[in-house]
Amino acid sequence: MNLRGPRLVFRGDIRIEARLARLDGTDAYLHLYGETPVVYDEWRQERRGVRIGVAGGRVRFERWDGESDKPAVTRTFGKGFGEDVRLAVEVRGNRLVLEADGTVVGNVAGRDVFGDGRIWFGADAQGSGDGWTLRGLRAMPLGRGRLSVRDAPGLKVARSIDALRDLAADLRRPIRLGTALAVGPLLTDSAYRRTAGEEFSILTPENDFKAQFVQPRRGVFAFEEGDTLVDFAEANGMQVHAHTLVWFEALPAWMRAEMTSEDRRRVMTDHIRAVAGHFRGKVAEWDVVNEPMSDEDEDYTNGNLGVRPHLWFEAMGEQYIDIAFRTAREADPHAVLYLNEYGVEEDGPRWDALYAMLIRLRQRGVPIDGVGFQNHEYTAADRTDPEVFRRKVRALAGLGLEARVSEMDVLVDDGEEDVQARRFAGKLAVCTEEPNCTSFSTWGFTDRYGSTADIRTYPPSPGNALPWDTAYEAKPAYWALRDALGRSPQRTTA
Repeated sequence: MNLRGPRLVFRGDIRIEARLARLDGTDAYLHLYGETPVVYDEWRQERRGVRIGVAGGRVRFERWDGESDKPAVTRTFGKGFGEDVRLAVEVRGNRLVLEADGTVVGNVAGRDVFGDGRIWFGADAQGSGDGWTLRGLRAMPLGRGRLSVRDAPGLKVARSIDALRDLAADLRRPIRLGTALAVGPLLTDSAYRRTAGEEFSILTPENDFKAQFVQPRRGVFAFEEGDTLVDFAEANGMQVHAHTLVWFEALPAWMRAEMTSEDRRRVMTDHIRAVAGHFRGKVAEWDVVNEPMSDEDEDYTNGNLGVRPHLWFEAMGEQYIDIAFRTAREADPHAVLYLNEYGVEEDGPRWDALYAMLIRLRQRGVPIDGVGFQNHEYTAADRTDPEVFRRKVRALAGLGLEARVSEMDVLVDDGEEDVQARRFAGKLAVCTEEPNCTSFSTWGFTDRYGSTADIRTYPPSPGNALPWDTAYEAKPAYWALRDALGRSPQRTTA
């Protein structure tokens, strides 16, 4: 989706024309969104929209009604269309009239897909070709229809001086208050954008720096959405904690393909150099390696060191971590470099193995600066005593490493909002009190876009793991975070 580009606002009948120039027979599509998709972490909810394009020489039409992630209607029309095709869609009442090269090829029920009188533009390509080029895009009213072109909203948010970020900055030892953000709601939901810019001083890109999204094809990079988050941060006096350079998940298919160990290493280092190089000087911190510790008990016994045996490890052994950090340091010399992990805020073999690995990394001179503790609390068993977490932060201080709470959310049952509030406040209090804890970040901030949504239904049922509810009303967790900052013994006095 071209969320930073213009969108249409209209009444009555309109016509949209586009010229698609394909290369090597690539299937080419123009997507007209009546509503923008909703993204939950790495899961996407399709809402109302249509896609029209040329596939296999035929015009292909699909319509989403917001009731499934699959199109409700799929139709094909005509045949023998070449590599340069002029397409048109006319919105006439609740009918969509389709044209190709000046000839009407179809007439399809609109099902109120543009009932809100708005259209965002997107594009898609499928197949093994080299892509396609949009040679032209035109919109015009028909009859008594009216339309206007609206630019994307500005990124700067009007701020108060009494938000979470202000309280955190006013501590005797200031820390940064942060959250994970997504571009979609940032550009289409004014309440999301306003809250994000007002309350937080550091952001983590939820998806847009991950390899699957930023390098979908080898050597082809999609930086636009990551650039938008960086621009939003700059406009609102925020820092960016970039996430993530090396992970075993969220990889494009080409990166998972069979390859030699040497090529695997080259893929990893080339990716780090390209991505960290693009954002060099624009981000404050990087999650260089994400979640290196194994989930399998056998990886912690019989001489195994607990490192997850994924594709990077299989190619380079534990040294993949050394190589990743050294490459990131070369690519972005002034950024703070983190390892990010879950489940290590509690006692047990996972923490023990991570701590031992950190000692090895320090002994080998690996340029690691800190560790992020994700602090996802999805069940009661995940709820770690803040004092146990404190011991981990202090252990890192003994190694000369920084710490941060990187992705906290707390999923609770109905009636447990006070439990949730205590969980957030307890971890934040530790961070304000330990000198090497630099920031506290939640994994999203509103249940409207939380990653704990129940996706067994459609549309998904929102989770309740974050400090704001789906209507952006502050929950007890938000007020507990404010209290934790206000009561901190490090807080300055007037």
